[in-house]
Amino acid sequence: MNNELITLLKQNARFSDEQLSSMLGITKEEVAERIKQLEEDGVIKGYSVIVDENRVDSDMVIANIELKVTPQRDCGFDELAKTIMMYDEVETVSLMSGAYDLLVTVKGNDLKKIALFVSQRLATIEGVLSTATHFVLKTYKEKGIFIEGEEDDERSMIAP
Repeated sequence: MNNELITLLKQNARFSDEQLSSMLGITKEEVAERIKQLEEDGVIKGYSVIVDENRVDSDMVIANIELKVTPQRDCGFDELAKTIMMYDEVETVSLMSGAYDLLVTVKGNDLKKIALFVSQRLATIEGVLSTATHFVLKTYKEKGIFIEGEEDDERSMIAP
């Protein structure tokens, strides 16, 4: 039942307890208690809003930065990730498999500021071997939500 509740909250964290109780077939008191327990257990870390950044700030720049790093003795990648996530520009830090170790998403007001952040802050951290920066040109969908509204399916239909 908690998985269904979490799925609904991911779709819309603004559902009321009454709406959730109707969808799940339990009382709104049970919904409130389950949400409280999920928060206390650290399953629910917080609530956020999905924003079309271009409508808020047309100068906003988002970049995904791949980092190759040397894991540290006794703590692996954790301490390095903690250091990186303390910067205000950093939105997310993820440990990855494959060609690089950490994926860092940053936001800034212009390309130059992000470039300086990468070259002066990230690249200079002890243990960072290399970086590769990819600027986001346009976001179509985020966390399951269509940013520009759901468009008609442009794939052609094949009819016999």
